[in-house]
Amino acid sequence: MTWSFRCLPLVLALAAAGSAVFGPSARADRIASPVAEFAGLNKITARIFNFDVYMNETVQFGALQVTPRVCYKSGEGEEPKTDSFVEVDEITLDRKIRRIFSGWMFAESPGLNAVEHPVFDVWLKDCKAESNIPPPGTN
Repeated sequence: MTWSFRCLPLVLALAAAGSAVFGPSARADRIASPVAEFAGLNKITARIFNFDVYMNETVQFGALQVTPRVCYKSGEGEEPKTDSFVEVDEITLDRKIRRIFSGWMFAESPGLNAVEHPVFDVWLKDCKAESNIPPPGTN
């Protein structure tokens, strides 16, 4: 099948219809946040802990080190979407650091890309503009 300019009116009509349904842009604005909120489960004690981590900082949860690189949240009035690119390392018994997760976590689907470890689980809860914990480097 070859492309024909006779198809152009149909293509333009479909594009206009899509614009009317989805608005001027189908992609919602994403807001970068300086803090990611995580939940962590200790399977031995059956306790859940909530902890905040600033971007590019590392927090240790049990034998895991959690480092968020970016955290995005959808804008107001948009469908809630919260995601973060996270790296998780495990400190092994012989004190070596081993990367066990590097990827996107989604707060609306915590089971999709949560870190599942034999003792600890970690998942993203939210992206926040501020935290009760002072930022690194402040006293």
